[in-house]
Amino acid sequence: MGAHPLFFKPLTGEIKTMKIFTNHRYALITGIVLAVVLSVVLTHSLLPADSQFNHLSLARWVHIVCGVFWIGLLYYFNAVQTPGLADAAADKGGPGGAGVNKYIAPRALFWFRWAAVATWLTGCWYLGKNFVTAATLGNGGQDVYGLTIGIGAWLGTLMLINVWVLIWPNQKKVLGFTPATDEQKARARRVATLASRTNFVLSIPMLACMAAAGHGATFGFAL
Repeated sequence: MGAHPLFFKPLTGEIKTMKIFTNHRYALITGIVLAVVLSVVLTHSLLPADSQFNHLSLARWVHIVCGVFWIGLLYYFNAVQTPGLADAAADKGGPGGAGVNKYIAPRALFWFRWAAVATWLTGCWYLGKNFVTAATLGNGGQDVYGLTIGIGAWLGTLMLINVWVLIWPNQKKVLGFTPATDEQKARARRVATLASRTNFVLSIPMLACMAAAGHGATFGFAL
């Protein structure tokens, strides 16, 4: 009696809402648990009893989830937040973008930069024995899979470098985490925007290469 409930939080009267619907961390954990349970059920239902664990299958799943986080936020920044803040700055009678810069951008950038790291690391994990082949672009084009996945991997690596070398350090100046003059903030905002827009452009051929390597074709042309 009197203990704070773990998954239920009283709202009004008799109404109670599960925290998995009000807290994004609980929702994320719940989704992961459901995916693991589903995987176990399907494994026991469809595969022979002597089947062995395939760590590359796990690597691919985690890589995809992390990649969705990273690229999803990249598209949010370029298609929603940046144009929205520009409109807010142009609207002299409007509320401005201070709320976004104070409450939304820091949180989004946290998930963005660490999802980039997680995506890159799990990508290396997934490549496994193909890592060197991908890194050498299919040994100079001799291996089609290595060339295709390698181009995607190198584009992703360049995007990761942009995140940590250009976007995040300059965003810290823009958001006030690092002391900077107005002139330095303006320059930092431009550098961060250009680097983010570059990643936006590179992400599309990067995803095309990743899909092609996994499914054997680019835009309908067999490899």
